[in-house]
Amino acid sequence: MTEDTHVLEKPPEGAGADWTIPQDWNAYSPEDHETWNILFKRQLAQLPGRASRAFLDGIDVLNLSKPGIPDFGELSEKLMKETGWQVVAVPGLVPDDVFFDHLANRRFVAGNFIRRRDQLDYLQEPDVFHDVFGHVPMLANPVFADYMEAYGRGGLRALEYDSLDHLARLYWYTVEFGLIEEPEGLRIYGSGIVSSHGESVFALDDPSPNRIGFDMKRVMQTNYRIDDFQQVYFVIPSFEELLRQTVETDFAPLYAELADARDYAPDDIAEGDRVITRGTQAYARERAASPA
Repeated sequence: MTEDTHVLEKPPEGAGADWTIPQDWNAYSPEDHETWNILFKRQLAQLPGRASRAFLDGIDVLNLSKPGIPDFGELSEKLMKETGWQVVAVPGLVPDDVFFDHLANRRFVAGNFIRRRDQLDYLQEPDVFHDVFGHVPMLANPVFADYMEAYGRGGLRALEYDSLDHLARLYWYTVEFGLIEEPEGLRIYGSGIVSSHGESVFALDDPSPNRIGFDMKRVMQTNYRIDDFQQVYFVIPSFEELLRQTVETDFAPLYAELADARDYAPDDIAEGDRVITRGTQAYARERAASPA
């Protein structure tokens, strides 16, 4: 079920107007299921003591330890009982308005394809492992599930203000690459980290990146890169606080402020930042010095 690209300009034949398609679980090959099993086993082995309690609880609640690629219908049945969410299959990346509408209606879109064996450590496009292993456990947490719905509603409004770039940064630094402060220390919850064998270690252990306390405007001013480990991670104090700031923020005047505000590079420290870890940026310098 692997194709060369899953970036499409229009729904493929057989897809609904909302871009959803059947998962077609029976079409997965034994190799597809074994690829999932390899990825799942090695990630789960290193996440205790690193992943947030909410993520690890979600793995248990959804019974994701069952071998093979999960069936979206079974996942949706369990999620509906917990938080009212569903998982729906899509052929690849979907347009922004489609994505936001699904989130606003508590539907999480997941690619139905899985990476090849030579792509175990990195895949630019989100596949079923990233989408299901990385994202879905957090949707079993009621507070984070509410945040995702609120983000979807906010995304639909952002389309009216031409501010998707700023809103995308909020998603990137929370849903994809967020850290949380727990009594035992910093923990990872962002899907891009928990589903990455390398970054799930780098995000907490490496001295290179900055780790900065979460501030809504600061996050939305910060650029990011998609092709390497992050140079900054934003740390929330709790999922309740993340949800509170999201639902209580009037985004229209915030977007107006951001239009005239400076953007920060990922390695910047800004005045007023609550710096949890000031990074050395050694990793970024080494990568920049390496031959292309």
